[in-house]
Amino acid sequence: MSNGLPGFFTGTEMPDAGWWEALWPDPGGVLTKAGLRPDMDVIDLCSGDGWFTLQIAKIARRVVAIDLDPHLLHVARQRLAESGISNCALIQGDAYNVASLAPEGADFVFDFVFLANAFHGVPDRPRLARAVRQVLRPQGQFAIVNWHQRPREETIVLGEPRGPKTELRLSPAQTVEDVEAGGLKLAHLLDVPPYHYAAIFAPPPAAAR
Repeated sequence: MSNGLPGFFTGTEMPDAGWWEALWPDPGGVLTKAGLRPDMDVIDLCSGDGWFTLQIAKIARRVVAIDLDPHLLHVARQRLAESGISNCALIQGDAYNVASLAPEGADFVFDFVFLANAFHGVPDRPRLARAVRQVLRPQGQFAIVNWHQRPREETIVLGEPRGPKTELRLSPAQTVEDVEAGGLKLAHLLDVPPYHYAAIFAPPPAAAR
């Protein structure tokens, strides 16, 4: 989500494309490592300009990309069109309201919800986790990719410090605490070099949506 809009998440403005693409040279590899598979229906939450959305759409069966910023959704739409992608819908909306964003008559439950580089800026993180749980299938997964809790001056990309302010960064333990407070359970943690980790969550066993 982008700064300047009501409801934007602090410190999650879309970065300059040059260093962002240098940081993520293999977004498809990150997604596969996090658990994305070809048979999945997926939400890319706070999808920004579609850098990950495009790669999700190349792997998954169906994708819904959600962001608050209409300009970034426009950029994402162009990116997808240039690649001939036809299995992705883009929706403008607040991430907290993800369960209410379904088009009329749509099947709005998913196998995988992906959130990259935004969770640190969410004011009420358990609330977001509860919202995501509403749209997950019983065996679904919520994958959060976060910056490690390192000083910003240590996370260098293309010769400059990058990423959110140091004080906004979350440790894996903080992320787990907040998401589990929202009713999901940690499945596993992954390191995502050079500066990130992925925390993968799932509904509790036998939990009803």
